[in-house]
Amino acid sequence: MKYLHTMVRITNVDESLDFYCDKLGLKEVRRFDHAPGRFTLIFLAPEQDPENCIELTYNWDAEPYPEGRNFGHIAYEVENIYATCQRLKNAGVIINRPPRDGHMAFIRSPDNISIELLQADQALEPAEPWLSMPNNGHW
Repeated sequence: MKYLHTMVRITNVDESLDFYCDKLGLKEVRRFDHAPGRFTLIFLAPEQDPENCIELTYNWDAEPYPEGRNFGHIAYEVENIYATCQRLKNAGVIINRPPRDGHMAFIRSPDNISIELLQADQALEPAEPWLSMPNNGHW
């Protein structure tokens, strides 16, 4: 077996691309507009790992997507959990579960998809301001 992608439905292409590309750092790999089906598929991946994509599905006809906690989350390994969380926080992203342990944090997309960030290799030494930062919402 080979991992191909994870699909999430989005409600606003611009907001989602701002979050996933501009803030999280993914790159658009390919896009497919399917006029007969009235949807667009946008595949994003880390620059250094273009094979592992997330597929954003935008249905042209608006429909609500209630929060689905049964989805779980998307996980990405990062080189420095503290620097990544600080960069995201500076960009206006809420850190729902701060990396108090130097290893794991959670954020959410504009469509409430939980994204887990994991420190590559060994956990970093617990440090402020993350160590004493409370959770914000849920993930």
